[in-house]
Amino acid sequence: MRLNLHTDYALRLLMFLAQRGDQAAVDEIAAAFGISRHHLMKVAQQLAALGYVETRRGRGGGLTLARPPEQINIGAVVRALEPTGTFVECFDRATNACRIAGACGLQGALNLALGDFLARLDQYTLVELIPNRERFQAALAGSLRPAAG
Repeated sequence: MRLNLHTDYALRLLMFLAQRGDQAAVDEIAAAFGISRHHLMKVAQQLAALGYVETRRGRGGGLTLARPPEQINIGAVVRALEPTGTFVECFDRATNACRIAGACGLQGALNLALGDFLARLDQYTLVELIPNRERFQAALAGSLRPAAG
């Protein structure tokens, strides 16, 4: 399984704001992660619409978390951003054209696996994704090598 890029960027943006503790500009966040400002703007807009971040326009504007990081559940963020309802074709009754739907065990197995995946993410809040703020900041600054693996 792979999260889409939009969800990946959203989680990174939220972690950046959580470690920062105050306002940050989209340009700053994009530069810190080496990702597209344009894509990050779209992500920020969706996170604002979902109530995870607050935006301020103009001079001195930027993004801040809309609630404390310990109140932001990672499973809820992923559910809000990922199209998990159509994880595979047979999950969507309206467009399902799979000839073996209902006759195989794949749908049930994948449904259970997806439920387990999301249940595990439900056990984490945003604050838990940054167990060591100094190490996280060093990694953003490029002074920490990524772990192998």
